[in-house]
Parts: sequence; C-alpha cells; structure tokens
Amino acid sequence: MFHSYKLEGFFDEMLEKGQQPRGHCKPFHEKLTDIAPEELQTRYELAQSDFLRQGITFTVYSDNEGTERTMPFDFVPKIIPPEEWQVLERGLIQRFDALNAFLDDVYHEQNILKDGIIPRDLVVNCQHFYEQVAGIDLPRRQHIFMAGIDLIRDDNGEYRVLEDNLRNPSGLSYVFQNRYVMRKVYPEFFNEYSVQSLEQQFSYLHSAMASLAPHSKNPNIVLLTPGVHNSAYYDHSFIAQRTGIELVEGKDLVVRERQVFMKTARGLKKVDVIYRRIDDEFLDPLEFREDSLLGVPGLIDVYRAGNVSILNGIGNGVADDKAIYHFVPDMIRYYLNEEPLVKNVDTYLLRYQDQLDYVLDHLSELVVKHTNASGGYNMLIGPHASKEEIEAYKEQILKNPAEFIAQPTIKLSRLPAFKEDRFAACHVDLRVFIFGGEKTHVFPGGLTRVALKEGSLVVNSSQGGGAKDTWVLEENPVKVQR
Repeated sequence: MFHSYKLEGFFDEMLEKGQQPRGHCKPFHEKLTDIAPEELQTRYELAQSDFLRQGITFTVYSDNEGTERTMPFDFVPKIIPPEEWQVLERGLIQRFDALNAFLDDVYHEQNILKDGIIPRDLVVNCQHFYEQVAGIDLPRRQHIFMAGIDLIRDDNGEYRVLEDNLRNPSGLSYVFQNRYVMRKVYPEFFNEYSVQSLEQQFSYLHSAMASLAPHSKNPNIVLLTPGVHNSAYYDHSFIAQRTGIELVEGKDLVVRERQVFMKTARGLKKVDVIYRRIDDEFLDPLEFREDSLLGVPGLIDVYRAGNVSILNGIGNGVADDKAIYHFVPDMIRYYLNEEPLVKNVDTYLLRYQDQLDYVLDHLSELVVKHTNASGGYNMLIGPHASKEEIEAYKEQILKNPAEFIAQPTIKLSRLPAFKEDRFAACHVDLRVFIFGGEKTHVFPGGLTRVALKEGSLVVNSSQGGGAKDTWVLEENPVKVQR
C-alpha cells in the first residue's frame, strides 16, 4: 500500500529515506502493513459513520449544495516522542505567558508601545482592540483562558508557530472524539504504545475556569453559545457536558444590579464565570453591535465592576492579529527576558515599503494572507495560483497593503493518509490547546489536521481538510493497551 508513496522534498513524520519507519513509529508501521486493505477500508467506513451518528459536523461556507459535513477522520496518528513533546511544551508555555503579558500591558500601561517594541498604530488601530475594556483588572491578570496554537514542521522537521488563536479557538471536542473512535475501531494499534491519557483534561479545564472566578470559592460557571445553528455548536455542547457546566444562550442570562444571573425554573441564579463562544462584538448590544441578539445587555458593565469573569478575555484578538504575530518573539524577549524556544514562520509586513516591494516581486513564491481573514479564506498560495489569480490578488494588496502579510511557502511536513487501496503522503499541522489558570497547562497532544486533497497545503476542515489522532508518548513506555 506504500508502492506509490513519495518522500521527496518534504519532511515525513513517519517514514525516513528508503521508506523505513522512524524509531518511534516502527511498531505502528508494522501493525499497519499486516492488515489487508479491505479490512482497513471496512474500519475506515465504520469510523466515518461513528462521527456521523454523533453529529460531529463542521460548516463549509462556500458549498452551495449543503453546508453541514462530517469531519473526515484518518486513522494514521501523529506520534510524538516524549523528549520532543517536552521541548514543545516549554516553548508553548513561554509563548502563552508572553502573549498574556502583552494583553495585560496594552490594556493597562502600554509599556511595550511606549518603548517602541511594537508600533502603536498597529495596536490601537487593530479592529480587535477595544478601548471599552481598557483598565479592567482581571482575576490573576489572566486574559487568556484557552489558546489554540497552530504548529507546523518545516522541511527540516523543525516546529514553528503558524498562528496564535486567542479568542475562541475551536476543535477541542474533536481531539477527544478522534481518540474515542481510534480506540474503538483500531484498538490493536495501541498495543505497543503507552500514550498519554486524555481522561483528566476536563478536570484541568474546569479547575482553570473556576480559578478565574472573581470572588466565589464555588463559582457558577456557564458556557455561552450562539445556539444550535452555529458551526461549532457540537464543540460547545461537548465541552459543557464533559466539564459539568450549564450550556446557555444570551436569552438565558439577565443583568440585575451589576450582577449576571441565569434564569432557572427556581428563579435567578448568580453567574460567576462565563466561558463565551460568542465573538466580542456580539456580547453586549449596549457596548458593541446594537443589533446583536446573541449577547446580554449590560454584561460589559458587570465585567467592568469585577463581578463576572468572561473567558477568553474581551479584546484578545489584538494579540492574535496576523500582523502582531510578527512581533511575538519580541514580546518573549521583552516580558520574559528569554529567547523564543519555538520560532515563528518568517513574516513580511506589507505596511513597510521595502517588504511590500519584495513581496510584489515574488508573489508566485509566497503565501499572502489578509490580516482579518481566517479558516483558509482570502489567501493566496503563490506556487499554486494562476497568473490571473496573482494579478487579481495584487490589486487587493495595493488598495491597502497594511492589511496583508506574506510568508514563504513552507514545505509542511506530511503523514500517510488512507486512500482505499494505498497510502498517500498528505500535509499536516497541529493545533495545541493551552489553558491558563493557577498555572499554565498544555493539553497533551492536540488536533492534528490533514490536507486530505493530495498536494494541498490547506488543512482547514472548511477547505476540505480532515483530522487525525495525536499521540504523545509516555516518558517510560510500557506495552499496555490504553
């Protein structure tokens, strides 16, 4: 099944030259090649049907025939050795802490702007910077409750941060369901491995939320969702259920005397912590979009008074803006006095004329992104674009260069993906989830996303990507079934 598998030009996370499995992948590879293609196909279909039965879907906004699709699942996992994970973990905690310090700074003293480390206009003119929440002292000065950091491996196998997601990172439920389906449908693959368990992670999640409550020792915590029609509703309901908190919509909450209450059959119940999955501008029609029907009138006033915690913090988007990303290594040096342990992808800011000139001359070689876009939309992948597409995108850039960034076309690492009678080398990335509370905690593994269309570099589910299980191996592996 590996007869047409090609290694040339990319770092493969499972196979080395000569198609020999890497040391930590050898037991899995041996088991894989022992199973007949027909058996793998049967199990593959069983895994997909399991996702369908559970209603695990995502939205394809550009699909005119039907927007709801099940998440494609590929059973070849990303396997991370313990020593590799330990280095990553330290680097991600470092990055998380620096980004949180940056958010606390720009909404208070703004020292990093006064010292000229980051251009002031880049921050204060960012559409995600909200003066309405400036000066608010949050519990533990923690602006980031959950971060989703997107990692890639370059052609040398070195991990780099592709993107920081600090507002409403999604996909945590998929991590658990990937593991659940993997253990249910392919249990024998675990026989030779000791994989870090996910079972205790929701306890960490709940503890982190509770530690950020403003006053109460036994806080009432709710998850605020836009409702069942939201593309990530499964994510919302899964997290609420597994953490044991109430799932509510804006109409279920009300403000009275600078406090937030939840409506119940027994009357109003005070709310201490809101894990919100609603974007900033829809949270409070009295402060942001007055046409919003999703939020709670008066909520921001309660937030200012320190009577409710809103997770993630309002205005976090200024720290995960694609232009601000360029300066995260500078934040690490400024706030922590350390060198970054996990590097950025080299990034050009088109607001600077010399960088703009270079990018315009090399569009066919670069990836160009709009700073306000997400999900793989409104981006140019130069090597895969036609001359007409490049010229059209160039016109977009010239209208307002400051709204764009550019990066080299990274040769994303690859892993085998099942294709009925063979395995194909498909590009992957990894979203790691990090929680902030009493201490910073990194979720073991994360969401490995795979570009199931061969040759594609876009792993987003909305653009045809799928997911894999992610195994972080125990430091002292024991041959037991987990």
